[in-house]
Amino acid sequence: MASAPVRIVIVEDDDELRELLRRRIERAEGLQLVRTFASGDAFLEHIEELTAQVVLMDINMPGKSGIDCVREAKVVKPEVQYLMLTIFENPAYIFQALCAGATGYLLKSTTTEELLEAIHDIHKGGSPMNSAIARLVVNSFQQETRQQINDELLTDREKGVLDGLASGLQYKEIAAKAGISTETVRVHVRRIYSKLQVNGRMEAVRKVYPGR
Repeated sequence: MASAPVRIVIVEDDDELRELLRRRIERAEGLQLVRTFASGDAFLEHIEELTAQVVLMDINMPGKSGIDCVREAKVVKPEVQYLMLTIFENPAYIFQALCAGATGYLLKSTTTEELLEAIHDIHKGGSPMNSAIARLVVNSFQQETRQQINDELLTDREKGVLDGLASGLQYKEIAAKAGISTETVRVHVRRIYSKLQVNGRMEAVRKVYPGR
């Protein structure tokens, strides 16, 4: 039996982009568009009645910003996952959004394939980020003291996989770089999450880079 589609809400003030996102979602298999909103304020007015699982959220909008909107919405419906879509490659915005409760952060220039993959990833417990965004995050982390991981906690191979995750690489890219199969990467990732006692990429990275 086919699984139920992932229910999506779009919050975007640009009419043209909102329509583009709407078409992308409606044409995608396994996704169901619940509703679209032109502002964060309008979204918050209707949040109680929405059955969304993933919200695509703009940052810079008239009225309440996307970051403030996520912060308030998380209190009402903490189970909903928020994927920020923005033109801003700014570490400050990224960290503010993640601290507010966002689980993923993509640029608006993201391709349709990458966007759809990110939606399914975030719904399954991942924290998708564009490679460009991930590099900004990693570079910012490297400005601070990196937490030392006990050699007995993670193997050298697992550390390499974790570094790949922190750099925003996909499983297949990590596999190619390490000369192993994608399925082996998945096994390592599961072991990393288990050893670090985390549920996803962002939590693992935060545990390695304290303070984030």
